[in-house]
Amino acid sequence: MVKPTKVTNSIRALRFAHGEMTQAELADRVGVTRQTVIAIEQGRYSPSLEMAFQIARVFGVPLDDVFQYPDSQH
Repeated sequence: MVKPTKVTNSIRALRFAHGEMTQAELADRVGVTRQTVIAIEQGRYSPSLEMAFQIARVFGVPLDDVFQYPDSQH
């Protein structure tokens, strides 16, 4: 079983803020399948660093506006 990632993202909110871009449109612009976008949005899959930068570039925002990683609890 795949361990869910701790990385969270704002892709869904960003898609709606950018003219209600569909998952299929984002997938097409990044060069992946819609299923991949769905898995990333739901936190079931962490994209490669390269793909993460491509997604941020599509929205014209810094990487950490798209993806967040929780601070470690000491």
